[in-house]
Amino acid sequence: MSQATLSYSRVRHGLAPWARIAGLAVCALLTLGPVVWTVSTSLRTPAEAFDLPPRLIPTHPSTEAYRGVFDQIDVWLLALNSTLVTGLIAVGQMITAGLAGYAFARLEFRFKKPLFALVLATMMVPLQVTIVPVFLVLKSMSLTDTLLGLIIPAFPTAFGTFLMRQYFLGMPKDLGEAAMLDGAGPWRTFRSVYAPLAAPGLAIVGVLAFNYHWNEFFRPLILETSGQNYTLPLGLVSLQGNLGTGSISVVLAGVVLSMIPAVAVFVVGQRPLREGITSAGVNR
Repeated sequence: MSQATLSYSRVRHGLAPWARIAGLAVCALLTLGPVVWTVSTSLRTPAEAFDLPPRLIPTHPSTEAYRGVFDQIDVWLLALNSTLVTGLIAVGQMITAGLAGYAFARLEFRFKKPLFALVLATMMVPLQVTIVPVFLVLKSMSLTDTLLGLIIPAFPTAFGTFLMRQYFLGMPKDLGEAAMLDGAGPWRTFRSVYAPLAAPGLAIVGVLAFNYHWNEFFRPLILETSGQNYTLPLGLVSLQGNLGTGSISVVLAGVVLSMIPAVAVFVVGQRPLREGITSAGVNR
């Protein structure tokens, strides 16, 4: 190998780590930049929020905007509604996804493949297409403008079912066969053998469901009309004021407050997410 080739190889291998670091830095900037700007603006006074050129660091940091959020909306009631709705939806999706995923992965029944294909097909249907039939069904059951009307229709999850099916398919069949030889039925096999092993996968479903429905806006906007049943995203809209005349600092302060629970759940669930992804890869 020539000296020039050796020199080029050393330069290329030397630049590779720096190129990766630079690429990750750009991605981190694009991801965290809006968050940093939101927090920065929430600490400005209403007059300073419109300064030109804008400053990343507030000249006179103030928590006045956060006090404005609590003065204008009932943050605790909205947070309680959102916590109740998203928490129950997350638990419900973990249960339904676990049961459906196990059934499609390990049980044999008629029309199994067409039914699974139908479940996957529902992922391609936009929510805006199904919201009217869902609203009419909930209205016939007197569940509109109730928290149950938000919770119950969100229990089925096509993505969670697909994820758990793939998770169960990656587990050894010998475990279930051994349990059945000992006299365990399908339910006992699932509850005692496969469900404990699928805990990381179920954690993934729960964390993703919580983060998605915590920020959900469209369904609550259609299904809820009473302020006492509003979730946090709906309440934050009222901070904009009539014709958008509200303070941008107050609006973004509300956004920062709403981000805290979602970030906390993601931080706490980061380990189960990592373990679930790693164990799924190992099982395969």
